[in-house]
Amino acid sequence: MVKRHFDYEEKYRNLQGKFEELQELSRSLQFDLTDEFKLLEEKMKDIRVNKYQNLTAWEKILLSRHSERPTVRDYIEFIFDDWIEMHGDRCYGDDRAMIGGIASIKGIPVTVLGHQKGRGTNENLHTNFGMPHPEGYRKVERLILQAEKFNRPVMTLVDTPGAYPGVGAEERGQAGAIARVLMTLSSLKVPIIAVVTGEGGSGGALALAVSDRLLMLSNSVFSVASAEACASIIWKDAGRAEEMASALRLTAQDIKDLGIADEIVEEPTGGAHKDFENTAQNLQDRLDRNLQELLAIERHELLQQRYTRLRHIGRFQEN
Repeated sequence: MVKRHFDYEEKYRNLQGKFEELQELSRSLQFDLTDEFKLLEEKMKDIRVNKYQNLTAWEKILLSRHSERPTVRDYIEFIFDDWIEMHGDRCYGDDRAMIGGIASIKGIPVTVLGHQKGRGTNENLHTNFGMPHPEGYRKVERLILQAEKFNRPVMTLVDTPGAYPGVGAEERGQAGAIARVLMTLSSLKVPIIAVVTGEGGSGGALALAVSDRLLMLSNSVFSVASAEACASIIWKDAGRAEEMASALRLTAQDIKDLGIADEIVEEPTGGAHKDFENTAQNLQDRLDRNLQELLAIERHELLQQRYTRLRHIGRFQEN
Protein backbone atom coordinates (compact mmCIF):
# COMPACT_ATOMS: atom_id res chain seq x y z
CA MET A 1 0.00 0.00 0.00
CA VAL A 2 1.14 3.55 -0.72
CA LYS A 3 0.29 6.71 1.18
CA ARG A 4 -2.80 8.52 -0.08
CA HIS A 5 -2.37 11.74 1.90
CA PHE A 6 0.56 14.04 2.61
CA ASP A 7 0.93 13.47 6.36
CA TYR A 8 4.17 15.31 7.17
CA GLU A 9 2.35 18.39 8.48
CA GLU A 10 0.32 16.23 10.86
CA LYS A 11 3.51 14.66 12.22
CA TYR A 12 5.07 18.13 12.55
CA ARG A 13 2.03 19.41 14.46
CA ASN A 14 2.25 16.41 16.80
CA LEU A 15 5.92 17.22 17.40
CA GLN A 16 5.03 20.84 18.12
CA GLY A 17 2.40 19.64 20.59
CA LYS A 18 4.98 17.56 22.45
CA PHE A 19 7.36 20.53 22.43
CA GLU A 20 4.69 22.79 23.97
CA GLU A 21 3.94 20.14 26.62
CA LEU A 22 7.63 20.06 27.52
CA GLN A 23 7.70 23.86 27.77
CA GLU A 24 4.69 23.83 30.10
CA LEU A 25 6.30 21.11 32.23
CA SER A 26 9.54 23.10 32.57
CA ARG A 27 7.56 26.15 33.71
CA SER A 28 5.60 24.15 36.28
CA LEU A 29 8.84 22.70 37.68
CA GLN A 30 10.47 26.14 37.61
CA PHE A 31 13.32 25.02 35.35
CA ASP A 32 14.71 27.83 33.24
CA LEU A 33 15.30 26.16 29.88
CA THR A 34 14.66 29.22 27.73
CA ASP A 35 17.91 29.01 25.79
CA GLU A 36 17.56 25.27 25.23
CA PHE A 37 14.00 25.66 23.96
CA LYS A 38 15.03 28.46 21.62
CA LEU A 39 17.72 26.25 20.06
CA LEU A 40 15.29 23.34 19.77
CA GLU A 41 12.67 25.55 18.14
CA GLU A 42 15.18 26.80 15.56
CA LYS A 43 16.24 23.21 14.91
CA MET A 44 12.63 22.17 14.33
CA LYS A 45 12.15 25.00 11.82
CA ASP A 46 15.34 24.02 9.99
CA ILE A 47 14.19 20.39 9.81
CA ARG A 48 10.83 21.46 8.36
CA VAL A 49 12.40 23.74 5.73
CA ASN A 50 14.91 21.03 4.79
CA LYS A 51 12.11 18.51 4.46
CA TYR A 52 10.16 20.66 1.99
CA GLN A 53 13.30 21.36 0.00
CA ASN A 54 13.86 17.62 -0.45
CA LEU A 55 10.42 16.15 -1.08
CA THR A 56 10.29 12.93 -3.09
CA ALA A 57 8.34 12.81 -6.35
CA TRP A 58 5.54 10.90 -4.63
CA GLU A 59 5.35 13.41 -1.79
CA LYS A 60 5.02 16.21 -4.36
CA ILE A 61 2.16 14.33 -6.00
CA LEU A 62 0.42 14.06 -2.65
CA LEU A 63 1.06 17.75 -1.92
CA SER A 64 -0.28 18.75 -5.35
CA ARG A 65 -3.52 16.94 -4.40
CA HIS A 66 -3.71 18.44 -0.90
CA SER A 67 -7.31 19.15 0.12
CA GLU A 68 -6.41 22.71 1.21
CA ARG A 69 -4.42 23.57 -1.92
CA PRO A 70 -5.77 26.70 -3.69
CA THR A 71 -8.10 25.98 -6.60
CA VAL A 72 -7.90 27.57 -10.04
CA ARG A 73 -10.85 29.80 -9.16
CA ASP A 74 -8.93 31.08 -6.13
CA TYR A 75 -6.06 32.16 -8.39
CA ILE A 76 -8.37 33.71 -10.97
CA GLU A 77 -10.21 35.82 -8.40
CA PHE A 78 -6.94 37.06 -6.86
CA ILE A 79 -4.81 37.63 -9.96
CA PHE A 80 -7.29 39.00 -12.49
CA ASP A 81 -9.62 41.99 -12.52
CA ASP A 82 -13.04 42.36 -14.20
CA TRP A 83 -13.57 38.58 -14.30
CA ILE A 84 -16.62 37.54 -16.32
CA GLU A 85 -17.22 33.79 -16.49
CA MET A 86 -18.67 32.25 -19.64
CA HIS A 87 -20.55 28.99 -19.86
CA GLY A 88 -21.38 26.22 -22.29
CA ASP A 89 -20.01 24.67 -25.44
CA ARG A 90 -23.01 25.65 -27.64
CA CYS A 91 -23.45 21.96 -28.36
CA TYR A 92 -24.25 19.84 -25.29
CA GLY A 93 -23.89 21.66 -21.98
CA ASP A 94 -21.70 23.44 -19.46
CA ASP A 95 -18.87 21.49 -17.82
CA ARG A 96 -18.24 22.65 -14.25
CA ALA A 97 -14.80 21.00 -14.25
CA MET A 98 -13.62 23.56 -16.80
CA ILE A 99 -14.05 27.27 -16.16
CA GLY A 100 -13.33 30.09 -18.57
CA GLY A 101 -14.06 33.69 -19.28
CA ILE A 102 -12.61 37.13 -19.92
CA ALA A 103 -10.70 39.29 -17.46
CA SER A 104 -7.80 41.70 -17.30
CA ILE A 105 -4.34 41.65 -15.76
CA LYS A 106 -2.64 44.99 -15.12
CA GLY A 107 -5.16 46.58 -17.50
CA ILE A 108 -4.62 44.12 -20.39
CA PRO A 109 -7.72 42.14 -21.50
CA VAL A 110 -7.13 38.37 -21.53
CA THR A 111 -9.07 35.13 -21.87
CA VAL A 112 -8.58 32.84 -18.86
CA LEU A 113 -9.28 29.10 -18.76
CA GLY A 114 -8.63 26.42 -16.18
CA HIS A 115 -9.58 23.15 -14.54
CA GLN A 116 -11.65 23.51 -11.41
CA LYS A 117 -11.49 21.08 -8.49
CA GLY A 118 -13.59 21.43 -5.37
CA ARG A 119 -13.04 21.43 -1.63
CA GLY A 120 -14.84 18.66 0.16
CA THR A 121 -16.99 15.89 -1.23
CA ASN A 122 -19.94 18.02 -2.37
CA GLU A 123 -17.81 20.51 -4.33
CA ASN A 124 -15.75 17.73 -5.88
CA LEU A 125 -18.89 15.95 -7.01
CA HIS A 126 -20.12 19.26 -8.44
CA THR A 127 -16.89 19.69 -10.44
CA ASN A 128 -16.34 15.98 -11.16
CA PHE A 129 -13.07 16.16 -9.21
CA GLY A 130 -11.59 18.47 -11.83
CA MET A 131 -11.93 15.91 -14.66
CA PRO A 132 -13.56 17.58 -17.69
CA HIS A 133 -15.97 15.99 -20.15
CA PRO A 134 -15.71 16.72 -23.89
CA GLU A 135 -18.08 19.68 -23.52
CA GLY A 136 -15.45 21.25 -21.25
CA TYR A 137 -12.84 21.06 -23.99
CA ARG A 138 -15.33 22.30 -26.60
CA LYS A 139 -15.91 25.28 -24.30
CA VAL A 140 -12.14 25.85 -24.31
CA GLU A 141 -12.06 25.71 -28.11
CA ARG A 142 -14.92 28.20 -28.35
CA LEU A 143 -13.27 30.68 -25.98
CA ILE A 144 -9.78 30.53 -27.46
CA LEU A 145 -11.16 31.14 -30.95
CA GLN A 146 -13.07 34.09 -29.52
CA ALA A 147 -9.82 35.31 -27.92
CA GLU A 148 -8.08 35.19 -31.29
CA LYS A 149 -10.97 37.04 -32.94
CA PHE A 150 -10.73 39.90 -30.43
CA ASN A 151 -6.93 39.79 -30.15
CA ARG A 152 -6.89 38.79 -26.48
CA PRO A 153 -3.93 36.82 -25.06
CA VAL A 154 -4.83 33.47 -23.49
CA MET A 155 -3.84 32.29 -20.01
CA THR A 156 -4.55 28.75 -18.83
CA LEU A 157 -4.33 27.23 -15.34
CA VAL A 158 -3.82 23.47 -15.18
CA ASP A 159 -4.97 21.33 -12.24
CA THR A 160 -6.54 17.98 -13.15
CA PRO A 161 -5.94 14.25 -12.69
CA GLY A 162 -6.92 13.97 -16.36
CA ALA A 163 -9.91 14.13 -18.67
CA TYR A 164 -12.90 12.08 -17.52
CA PRO A 165 -12.66 8.54 -19.00
CA GLY A 166 -16.32 7.55 -18.61
CA VAL A 167 -18.46 5.88 -21.27
CA GLY A 168 -20.59 8.99 -21.81
CA ALA A 169 -17.51 11.16 -22.30
CA GLU A 170 -16.13 8.74 -24.88
CA GLU A 171 -19.48 8.58 -26.67
CA ARG A 172 -19.56 12.37 -26.92
CA GLY A 173 -16.06 12.54 -28.43
CA GLN A 174 -13.58 13.08 -25.60
CA ALA A 175 -10.45 12.32 -27.66
CA GLY A 176 -11.59 14.44 -30.59
CA ALA A 177 -12.46 17.40 -28.37
CA ILE A 178 -9.00 17.34 -26.77
CA ALA A 179 -7.31 16.95 -30.16
CA ARG A 180 -9.12 19.99 -31.54
CA VAL A 181 -7.96 22.11 -28.59
CA LEU A 182 -4.37 20.95 -29.08
CA MET A 183 -4.54 21.77 -32.78
CA THR A 184 -6.19 25.16 -32.23
CA LEU A 185 -3.81 26.30 -29.50
CA SER A 186 -0.75 25.32 -31.52
CA SER A 187 -1.64 27.80 -34.27
CA LEU A 188 -3.50 30.46 -32.26
CA LYS A 189 -2.46 33.94 -33.36
CA VAL A 190 -2.27 35.44 -29.85
CA PRO A 191 0.19 34.88 -26.98
CA ILE A 192 -0.50 31.89 -24.72
CA ILE A 193 0.80 31.39 -21.18
CA ALA A 194 0.07 28.20 -19.23
CA VAL A 195 0.56 27.55 -15.52
CA VAL A 196 0.48 24.17 -13.78
CA THR A 197 -0.87 25.07 -10.34
CA GLY A 198 -1.36 21.57 -8.94
CA GLU A 199 -1.78 18.23 -10.65
CA GLY A 200 -1.16 18.06 -14.40
CA GLY A 201 -2.33 14.63 -15.51
CA SER A 202 -2.44 13.06 -18.97
CA GLY A 203 -4.04 14.55 -22.09
CA GLY A 204 -6.60 16.35 -19.97
CA ALA A 205 -3.80 18.60 -18.67
CA LEU A 206 -1.85 18.71 -21.93
CA ALA A 207 -4.87 20.24 -23.67
CA LEU A 208 -4.34 23.46 -21.69
CA ALA A 209 -0.54 23.34 -21.66
CA VAL A 210 0.23 24.06 -25.33
CA SER A 211 1.67 27.55 -24.97
CA ASP A 212 4.43 30.05 -25.62
CA ARG A 213 5.48 29.94 -21.96
CA LEU A 214 4.85 27.18 -19.42
CA LEU A 215 5.16 28.00 -15.72
CA MET A 216 4.87 25.52 -12.85
CA LEU A 217 4.39 26.05 -9.13
CA SER A 218 7.24 24.35 -7.29
CA ASN A 219 5.08 21.62 -5.75
CA SER A 220 3.06 20.92 -8.89
CA VAL A 221 3.51 17.89 -11.14
CA PHE A 222 3.04 17.26 -14.86
CA SER A 223 2.91 13.77 -16.31
CA VAL A 224 1.74 11.63 -19.21
CA ALA A 225 -0.41 9.68 -16.73
CA SER A 226 -0.81 9.32 -12.98
CA ALA A 227 1.78 7.29 -11.11
CA GLU A 228 -0.96 4.86 -10.09
CA ALA A 229 -2.08 4.34 -13.69
CA CYS A 230 1.47 3.86 -14.95
CA ALA A 231 2.27 1.33 -12.21
CA SER A 232 -0.93 -0.55 -13.07
CA ILE A 233 -0.15 -0.60 -16.80
CA ILE A 234 3.56 -1.39 -16.69
CA TRP A 235 3.93 -3.43 -13.50
CA LYS A 236 0.30 -4.57 -13.05
CA ASP A 237 0.52 -3.25 -9.51
CA ALA A 238 -0.92 0.14 -8.49
CA GLY A 239 0.73 -0.35 -5.10
CA ARG A 240 4.08 0.50 -6.71
CA ALA A 241 2.91 4.03 -7.53
CA GLU A 242 5.49 5.61 -5.23
CA GLU A 243 8.27 3.81 -7.08
CA MET A 244 6.79 4.78 -10.44
CA ALA A 245 6.56 8.46 -9.43
CA SER A 246 10.35 8.78 -9.40
CA ALA A 247 10.69 7.06 -12.78
CA LEU A 248 8.20 9.41 -14.46
CA ARG A 249 10.27 12.56 -13.82
CA LEU A 250 7.12 14.60 -13.21
CA THR A 251 8.18 17.26 -10.68
CA ALA A 252 8.48 20.92 -11.64
CA GLN A 253 12.27 20.72 -11.48
CA ASP A 254 12.29 17.61 -13.69
CA ILE A 255 10.02 19.24 -16.26
CA LYS A 256 12.21 22.36 -16.34
CA ASP A 257 15.37 20.27 -16.68
CA LEU A 258 13.76 18.48 -19.64
CA GLY A 259 13.20 21.84 -21.34
CA ILE A 260 9.40 21.68 -21.20
CA ALA A 261 8.70 24.21 -18.44
CA ASP A 262 10.19 27.70 -18.67
CA GLU A 263 9.93 28.87 -15.06
CA ILE A 264 9.26 27.52 -11.60
CA VAL A 265 7.24 29.71 -9.24
CA GLU A 266 8.40 28.99 -5.71
CA GLU A 267 5.83 28.16 -3.05
CA PRO A 268 6.19 28.89 0.68
CA THR A 269 7.38 26.18 3.05
CA GLY A 270 4.48 23.77 3.46
CA GLY A 271 2.88 24.49 0.10
CA ALA A 272 0.82 27.22 -1.59
CA HIS A 273 -2.03 26.87 0.88
CA LYS A 274 0.23 28.00 3.73
CA ASP A 275 0.56 31.50 2.23
CA PHE A 276 -1.84 31.83 -0.67
CA GLU A 277 -1.62 35.62 -1.05
CA ASN A 278 2.15 35.70 -1.49
CA THR A 279 2.03 32.72 -3.85
CA ALA A 280 -0.71 34.32 -5.96
CA GLN A 281 1.05 37.71 -5.95
CA ASN A 282 4.29 36.08 -7.09
CA LEU A 283 2.41 34.26 -9.85
CA GLN A 284 0.68 37.46 -10.94
CA ASP A 285 4.03 39.21 -11.28
CA ARG A 286 5.43 36.34 -13.36
CA LEU A 287 2.37 36.29 -15.61
CA ASP A 288 2.54 40.05 -16.16
CA ARG A 289 6.26 39.96 -16.99
CA ASN A 290 5.91 37.05 -19.42
CA LEU A 291 2.89 38.64 -21.08
CA GLN A 292 4.74 41.91 -21.65
CA GLU A 293 7.62 39.98 -23.23
CA LEU A 294 5.32 38.00 -25.54
CA LEU A 295 3.32 41.07 -26.60
CA ALA A 296 6.56 42.66 -27.81
CA ILE A 297 7.13 39.82 -30.32
CA GLU A 298 5.73 40.08 -33.85
CA ARG A 299 2.93 37.56 -34.38
CA HIS A 300 4.60 35.64 -37.20
CA GLU A 301 7.74 35.31 -35.08
CA LEU A 302 5.64 34.24 -32.07
CA LEU A 303 4.06 31.43 -34.10
CA GLN A 304 7.44 30.31 -35.40
CA GLN A 305 8.90 30.25 -31.89
CA ARG A 306 5.90 28.23 -30.66
CA TYR A 307 6.29 25.75 -33.51
CA THR A 308 10.01 25.33 -32.79
CA ARG A 309 9.32 24.94 -29.08
CA LEU A 310 6.73 22.22 -29.59
CA ARG A 311 8.86 20.35 -32.13
CA HIS A 312 11.78 20.19 -29.69
CA ILE A 313 9.76 18.58 -26.87
CA GLY A 314 10.58 14.90 -26.69
CA ARG A 315 13.83 15.06 -28.65
CA PHE A 316 16.57 12.87 -27.29
CA GLN A 317 20.11 11.86 -28.17
CA GLU A 318 21.36 8.29 -28.09
CA ASN A 319 24.87 7.57 -26.85
